[in-house]
Amino acid sequence: MSKTTIALEAAVATVKANLPEDGQKQTARQRAAVDKAFARILTLIAPRIRHFIRQYGLVGHWEDAEQVCSIAVHRAIEAYDPDKAQFTTFVNWQIRGELQSLRFRLMTDQRPSARKVEATTVSIEAISVGEDGEDISAVAMIEDEEALFRTEAGASAYLAEAATITLIDGYIEHLRNVALDRMRRQARPKRAAKTTAEKIQSVWRADNLAIDPAELEELETRLTHNREVVERRLFDITTLDALEGDTGVNKERVRQIAKRAAKTIAELASQDPRFAIMTDPRDAAPAQPTIH
Repeated sequence: MSKTTIALEAAVATVKANLPEDGQKQTARQRAAVDKAFARILTLIAPRIRHFIRQYGLVGHWEDAEQVCSIAVHRAIEAYDPDKAQFTTFVNWQIRGELQSLRFRLMTDQRPSARKVEATTVSIEAISVGEDGEDISAVAMIEDEEALFRTEAGASAYLAEAATITLIDGYIEHLRNVALDRMRRQARPKRAAKTTAEKIQSVWRADNLAIDPAELEELETRLTHNREVVERRLFDITTLDALEGDTGVNKERVRQIAKRAAKTIAELASQDPRFAIMTDPRDAAPAQPTIH
């Protein structure tokens, strides 16, 4: 095995190792590693690419030939299986196939049928003149009919997720405030006997009348469970059995939390001007706040 072959195998292994798994997003570090390894691969096989371009008679279309060779390298990496052959075998066949395809397209232009309709294969980097008189490449002139739909769908999904998080945050904060108000009303100063000095130094405030830290911790735990139930039951439509197994909250309690949350979130949304667009104009009557 030559040094070039060994270096290619190592570079391809780096690319493969930094590709994200299904459903996962590629990190910036992974992208940088892939780009560096891919550039290394192109450098190693550059002499081979030049040889094949000359062999297929595409010197006059050098830039297009180099581009299809880059595409061939991408496809070779995707199809590469070290158990079947070395990477050089995969990439050679891919490069040959892409260059043959390019040559076929160029030859097709010379056929009578192509001349009849004045068909011509041009470089995707060819420069044309746009409507405003400025130079524009052929790539920029290609209209992506699905671009607007994808953009709108992506924006809609982003706004929906942001609105969902804001609604849930508001609901949890509402529950926290209600619970804290109840704790403060129930709290009482300790009636244990105190010395005169202690009485002088003791200053009680109405907003923090000896709320038990254990109660606060229990409240936060309960709110965490409630949040998970609301997120997964109301917005992800998780089954009751799955929620019961993951959170330890029985199914009847899950139903109660979800039902109460749905009603309260709707009321909070109707009172928040940020969600005015979600309110049906026919439901103009102001909703009365409900304490749960």
